[in-house]
Amino acid sequence: MRLRLWDTNLKVRLIGEALFNMLYWMYFPFITVYFGSSFGNQIAGILMTAPPIFSIIGSLVGGALADRLGRRPVMLLGASIQTLMFALFALSPSRWMDYAAFIGIGIGGAIYRPASSAMVADLVSPQDLRQVFATFTTANNIGAVLGPAFGAVFFFHYRQELLWSCAFVLLLYFIAIYFIVHETVPQLEKHKDLSVSIPRMLKEQWKGYGIIFRDKVFLIYILAGIFALVTILQLDLYFAVYVTNYVPAQTLFSWHDYELVLSSKDIFGWLLGLNGLLFVLFVFPVTKWFRNWKERNVFILSSLLAGAGTFALGLNTNIWFLFFVTIIFTFGEIVRSPVTQSFISRYAPEHARGQYMGANNLQFTISRFLAPVTVFMSAWLPPMGVFSMILVFAFISILLYIQLYRIHQE
Repeated sequence: MRLRLWDTNLKVRLIGEALFNMLYWMYFPFITVYFGSSFGNQIAGILMTAPPIFSIIGSLVGGALADRLGRRPVMLLGASIQTLMFALFALSPSRWMDYAAFIGIGIGGAIYRPASSAMVADLVSPQDLRQVFATFTTANNIGAVLGPAFGAVFFFHYRQELLWSCAFVLLLYFIAIYFIVHETVPQLEKHKDLSVSIPRMLKEQWKGYGIIFRDKVFLIYILAGIFALVTILQLDLYFAVYVTNYVPAQTLFSWHDYELVLSSKDIFGWLLGLNGLLFVLFVFPVTKWFRNWKERNVFILSSLLAGAGTFALGLNTNIWFLFFVTIIFTFGEIVRSPVTQSFISRYAPEHARGQYMGANNLQFTISRFLAPVTVFMSAWLPPMGVFSMILVFAFISILLYIQLYRIHQE
């Protein structure tokens, strides 16, 4: 599906989310360091466990409201909350208010995302979903590559200007949604009685989630995703611990009398940069290459590549070998990305698409809670013990995906 043929809603979303994602990656990677310098690393570590909890609540509420009120109003609500919270962050006189604003930004984003994803599913045919989601992933990852490089300067030296820029971009995006984006919720949902009280509406929506979580196919899908993502998320967790503690400084290349020697931290930075660059360059082509593959096989290949690539990290500390296994690991992450959204978009019933999108985000949030267990276990296990544990997680996800498609045939 070519970009020029996209619905106007999708074009507005692509531009708005790409711009904001660039700004997001200019502040998010440094937020723990920022709070750590104010509260101490231990307290900051505890504080950073709270945002995912609020995100779970925001995502479930946002998904429920997207089916009840429509996609557009919920997207407007999420964008407005984020705009106000960025302004509060910029004006904040204390670190505790900074922290409250940061949580508010997360809640706004969590409310926004299910409605946004449901809108894509409303507008795009099933056969084009992978390609469209791949385009959004590519645009977002450009920000993930460039953002931290700019953020290292702007967040610490021009933080208020950066936060006001985030608020301004979101305000413009809010205006664009309000004046350009049209509603896409199925007609059946539009005629629901919206005059019911808020408590009754919330009660009905939580009943809806109860039905979702009794859906065996969906539960297996969430569990498989959690184990797969625990493997993939190691890039920012044990991957970093292992490289900085066990990989020695070494020469990247030499030319005549010049040598480029990288420290352990430099090597980790280069590996992260390679991961991000591969994402930007290959998400779209890889999606095309695997367009005719069954989703089952793509999920299995993803877990296999991510698990094997991560496990292989412990086999050799040579920098070029690490580059090679990072490529394997990253391709495991890349092939999975568009398929995750396309599966749930196809599987979710039309009348509850927003709720399913909201519940789908649980796999990301829960995996973020569980993924640090590898760092915790590294105090007792040698590196190959930890990498073996990660490989087991990957194989568990493979078995769950096989079971998933035995029950739910494509």
